[in-house]
Amino acid sequence: MTETTFLETKGAGGETARAFEEFLEAFEAFKETNDQRLSEIEQRGASDALVAEKLARIERTLDTAKHAADNLALKASRPQLSGSGAPSASQLAHKAAFDGYVRRGDASRLARIEEKALAVGTNSGADGGYLVPAETEAAVNSALKAISPMRAISGIRQVSGSVYNRPFATTGVGTGWTAETASRTQTDTPTLANLQFPTMELYAMPAASQTLLDDTIVNIDEWLAEEVRIAFAEQEGTAFVSGDGSNKPKGFLSYNTVANDSWAWGKIGFVATGAAGAFASTAPGDKILDLVYAAKAPYRANGTFMMSRATVSAVRKLKDGDGNYLWQPANAPGEWPSLFGYPVAESEDMPDIAANATAIAFGDFSRGYLIVDRAGIRVLRDPYSAKPYVLFYTTKRVGGGVQDFDAIKLLKFAES
Repeated sequence: MTETTFLETKGAGGETARAFEEFLEAFEAFKETNDQRLSEIEQRGASDALVAEKLARIERTLDTAKHAADNLALKASRPQLSGSGAPSASQLAHKAAFDGYVRRGDASRLARIEEKALAVGTNSGADGGYLVPAETEAAVNSALKAISPMRAISGIRQVSGSVYNRPFATTGVGTGWTAETASRTQTDTPTLANLQFPTMELYAMPAASQTLLDDTIVNIDEWLAEEVRIAFAEQEGTAFVSGDGSNKPKGFLSYNTVANDSWAWGKIGFVATGAAGAFASTAPGDKILDLVYAAKAPYRANGTFMMSRATVSAVRKLKDGDGNYLWQPANAPGEWPSLFGYPVAESEDMPDIAANATAIAFGDFSRGYLIVDRAGIRVLRDPYSAKPYVLFYTTKRVGGGVQDFDAIKLLKFAES
């Protein structure tokens, strides 16, 4: 290693760069070993068990190295709660009052601040607890987007009410060309669907010792944001993919599906692989390409694949007719790998390959799926239920559902 490389590795971004370099090295080893496995299958009809075991080990290394590089990149890009912009007097007052409530249970100043907000109609205390400072809420939401595949690619709307209603034109609006002075023909009335996205309560209950709360060096806002973001992200991720809509968002896999040739509004179209629980035995990548072109051109332009890690493992081994791997590694830490030139979002909430499983999704999720956040994250301090620890019942309200049923397509591992 040269002196320059060594210094870069030891620098702020060096650790991330080195982790990503290890990932790329593992991918080259993966391709070499998989080529050996495919050659043995072609020559003898089966691969050596030791080669298969070696390939599995390399895949684990590949996933671990990519995960480490992404985590380091995420940590480096995570926003700090103490931003460079000067906070307003009201923000400083809210932050100080919230700090006093969390550390000592003094709710008097926080209550007065929220009473004033309620008087001008900007806040409601119906959910119980007290609102976290705006910068803490922003930090939590930013972290959720960074670690949640669905939040990273879906449309997001923030509302103040409990339900977001959105009219959606299912047939499009009538348009046309005309001269400046020519008469305008009446356009057809569009068919509108009234889509409702109710927000549901999501909670986490981190615990802290009184010693931690008494330590003035500890930034309580950062501690709280760090504690709840993983819990929120895990629950949200599952709901956005497979939630049943009962006291939680409705996931896109919970809607009715239909063969894409028979697609109709209110259902999500799928393409079948032609084999139960597997890719087709010949040209398996062709069905993935069919999935891409099942989406109309405007949706393909911003298309993203979504699949589980186990499905990624299967797709990673596929080649085209010229022997090139279809799956390609990311170009930089924190970025996603690609498949046919489209990014691949990995979500463990997606089903693995199995008979009749819709294990791969593709489309423009920013147009297809809408996440609705109700403004405000609330905290209720509980020093009694788990003595000597203090619990912080932290809640946010979030909803979600499909808003454009033609924007997302599924690959179904079935004969038809």
